[in-house]
Amino acid sequence: MPPPPPPPLGRGRRRAAQAFDAALDDAPLAAARTALAQGRWQAVRSLLVHTGDDWDRRGHRVTVLAQEPHAAAWARDWLLAEPESADASVLLGAALVQRALRGKEEPEAAREACRAAAALAPADPTPWLGRLLLERGPGGAREAVRLFEEIRRRHPDHHHAHHLMVARLAERHAEAGPDPRHEVYDFAAWAAEQAPADSPLAVLPVVAHAERYRVLAAAGHEPADPAGSGHWAGRRARQVLKAAFDWWLEWEQDGHPRRLVDLNFLAHAKYCEGRGAEAAALFHRIGEHGTPAPWSYPDRDPFTAFRAARAAALGAA
Repeated sequence: MPPPPPPPLGRGRRRAAQAFDAALDDAPLAAARTALAQGRWQAVRSLLVHTGDDWDRRGHRVTVLAQEPHAAAWARDWLLAEPESADASVLLGAALVQRALRGKEEPEAAREACRAAAALAPADPTPWLGRLLLERGPGGAREAVRLFEEIRRRHPDHHHAHHLMVARLAERHAEAGPDPRHEVYDFAAWAAEQAPADSPLAVLPVVAHAERYRVLAAAGHEPADPAGSGHWAGRRARQVLKAAFDWWLEWEQDGHPRRLVDLNFLAHAKYCEGRGAEAAALFHRIGEHGTPAPWSYPDRDPFTAFRAARAAALGAA
């Protein structure tokens, strides 16, 4: 099983960091992140208290806060003031994970911090999400599955964890080329079917299709321009795109903290499919809240790709 959608490489990664806000449209999160950057961790404490056990929102907020360059230092200050704070411990673990992903921390130190956080907050899937983010290499497949099951035991429909597993699975057997029966499709279909009818995991088969394109294009099996690929024109693609778009029309989850991630995947797919009017409807909902994935796939500048696709779709509409 696979890890999170890996961030785009090289120049695209740097541009994405400037162009897109990981907080998406969560204004309280953005405000708390600004306060944390100034060392005012009390704002983060208040934010996480009010987040409660909304696990998708908590995971999103902690992950974004952890990306602040000095989050680990401020989380340690918080722990000095409140040694028993589970929230401070969870943030420290997540911050060390982000440092490890940037090559600035030993992965084992980040894992140990996440274990400590999990001990203080046994019902919280967020420390396990941090550990899942670290399991990126091919040798960690069994461990990734174990961590994913720990997350599902605490929150069966964990949005971010499912995205991470889809991205990791999609990377298996890249050398074999296109395979309409690849295991990532089965996993995504299973996750969508077992989730409640209103769950945004209904969009996961579209995510799987995009992640598979990323892998195939990187291996030279698909063209570098996704809109010029036939990847979104086959029977499977048409089926999953129609099902996901119909789900969005009926169940749109305005309050889900990561819904804009799903909308970007769906808008990208509809644009590549050539369904301009449907893509335009999605772009209207997205507004300025683009996400690096999937616009960076396979190795493109995501901000440029997002703006060009949005302008084309809205212009055609």
